[in-house]
Amino acid sequence: MPELPEVEVVKRSLVNKIQNSIIKAVKIHDGRLRYRVDKNKIKKIIGLRIKKISRRSKFLLFFFNNKTVMLVHLGMTGKFFFVNQKNTKYKTSFYYDIKEDKDKKHDRVIFNLSKNRKLIYNDVRKFGFIKFDKKKNLDQNLHLKNLGPEPLEKSFNFSYFKKYIIKKNRTIKDILMDQKFISGLGNIYVNETLFFSGIKPTKKVKNLSESEIRKIIKFTKKILSKAITLGGSSIKNFSSDNGKRGLFQQYFSVYGKKGDKCSKKNCRSDIIKIVISNRATFYCNKCQK
Repeated sequence: MPELPEVEVVKRSLVNKIQNSIIKAVKIHDGRLRYRVDKNKIKKIIGLRIKKISRRSKFLLFFFNNKTVMLVHLGMTGKFFFVNQKNTKYKTSFYYDIKEDKDKKHDRVIFNLSKNRKLIYNDVRKFGFIKFDKKKNLDQNLHLKNLGPEPLEKSFNFSYFKKYIIKKNRTIKDILMDQKFISGLGNIYVNETLFFSGIKPTKKVKNLSESEIRKIIKFTKKILSKAITLGGSSIKNFSSDNGKRGLFQQYFSVYGKKGDKCSKKNCRSDIIKIVISNRATFYCNKCQK
């Protein structure tokens, strides 16, 4: 599943390619996504201009000039393709390879844009979704209203962190995966953050020292920023709009590294894999306490 850095790169790609475009037509090839696409609502964006594209957590938000907002979640395999005037297709999301014979059957919704361009929503497993709301209602939107602060914003700080974990008996891995605590983090970046913070994922938050809390905040911001800079990452392949693959997976220190030697100097212990809250968890038993 794409996490914050990947979705942020997709957002930037789409801003570059389609912001200020007008929706000329919409074709629904298969609206049976996680939530069925509302045909009546999606038809109402025809003729509207995409004024702004933003991201909140792992959601993409398309703002139209009548104050309608299209909310998109990519799920496990959702992706956008952009087709320019010359019918050249660009990758803006996760993919294996562009192969028309295979891709086309998974094209779910096609947005025809001004200047003879297209935006294609493609989703193999159909766990993503496309919904609509009014801008004035976003604060109470079912998917957005309970999200925690963005990890790269100033609101995710020591004071907030310490206050949130008071009297909680959960593991630090579980807390960091909780979107109500912090939005956008997923399994990959939580594993990496805890490794660089030197904290075992099974440690209870009530036992964290102030120094450890500050380390978690520091490395969360540092690792996410690096991943965005490198173009996002995925255990499959990720491409930004210019076709470059995400490079952050080349820098994984623990994620997916079960049995490998720890990368830290003077350690070389084996990376261990366990399961916490039904999610694969990787760590170094020597470096992480």
